[in-house]
Amino acid sequence: MTLREVGVHGTVAAGYEHVREEFAAVAAEDDDPGAQLAAYHDGRQVVDLWAGDGLTGDSLLALYSSAKGAVYLVVALLVQDGVIDLDRPVATYWPEFAAEGKADITVRALLSHQSGLIGVDGGFSTSELADDRILARRLAGQRPYWPPGTGYGYHAFVIGALVGEVVRRVAAVSVQELYEHRIRRPYGLDFYFGLPERLESRYVPVRPLPPARLEAAAANSPAPDSLTGIAFNLNASPPTDLVEFANTRSVRALGPASSGGFGNARGLAGMYAAAISGRHGRDPLLEPGILAEFTTAHVSGLDLVTGEPDHFLLGFEAQCVRYPFLGPDAFGHSGAVGAQTFADPRSRVTYSYTRRRFAFGGGGGAPENHRLATAVMNAATRQ
Repeated sequence: MTLREVGVHGTVAAGYEHVREEFAAVAAEDDDPGAQLAAYHDGRQVVDLWAGDGLTGDSLLALYSSAKGAVYLVVALLVQDGVIDLDRPVATYWPEFAAEGKADITVRALLSHQSGLIGVDGGFSTSELADDRILARRLAGQRPYWPPGTGYGYHAFVIGALVGEVVRRVAAVSVQELYEHRIRRPYGLDFYFGLPERLESRYVPVRPLPPARLEAAAANSPAPDSLTGIAFNLNASPPTDLVEFANTRSVRALGPASSGGFGNARGLAGMYAAAISGRHGRDPLLEPGILAEFTTAHVSGLDLVTGEPDHFLLGFEAQCVRYPFLGPDAFGHSGAVGAQTFADPRSRVTYSYTRRRFAFGGGGGAPENHRLATAVMNAATRQ
């Protein structure tokens, strides 16, 4: 197929032509193409592509857990400022958190998904999942689902509210507000926690898996009372429908910190470029020592929720486990539709791939990310 036949638009820098070809091939294989791809090298945008009817590079998509990366950048800034001490118990900042045997859990352990506080008995309603303050109140009184510090597991729907409450207690503003004022606005990013009403016209609704694949996914759905089921709120009545969740205006308006990221590939790749390289003449967000702290592995073994090995650094997902061609300190976060975003400090490349339709097996990043990220990294190493 030619590029025109698959409707690929956008630009690539000289030397990145193969990235465009690979993106076109991925789009041609999709029965409902709709994706964006962006990359930066040394703070300069080198890839800006999109494909799919009704989708542009400016379109804003539901990017779910991609939001967590922004949360961790805010926390890293507060650690850099000396406002948060990673080794102090969470309860010293948030006293109510100490209930049900949680008094000794440190901020570091919380960030590395070791607290065991992956949900609540009986699950959450959609309105509760959309509101971090409600989530934090309910979680404060919940017992952990494993003894804290004895294992780790992805706190899928709640880590943003938990960490966000620590941020609110020390800074007197929400993590969403700090992200807006310290990261999004200064660096001109098209990625939001809480999508303003004025930007709703740019939102492209999430589409579900095709029916046949939806049936296959349902057949492999975890038990509601399993750790995986609890973490993904399948123990609620009814269990959370992720497509409906993101396509609900109240969710987009509130921008829950674990699951309410809305934006595009440009915005996410730009956010990570700001973190490691700076943008628009501004210095990088993170100083070398803080960057090293947050990109060091803090847990090992299998994630009790996802089964993924060596899943986390400090908050951020470890990227070299999924993409062995990246450096050991590559960091980022995936999103439920199959989105994937990372920064590789070694090569100074940042990458983001976003989709409007769920990908089968895309919870940790859709499979095509391997092809696309390989193409980006190969091009960058030749520069």
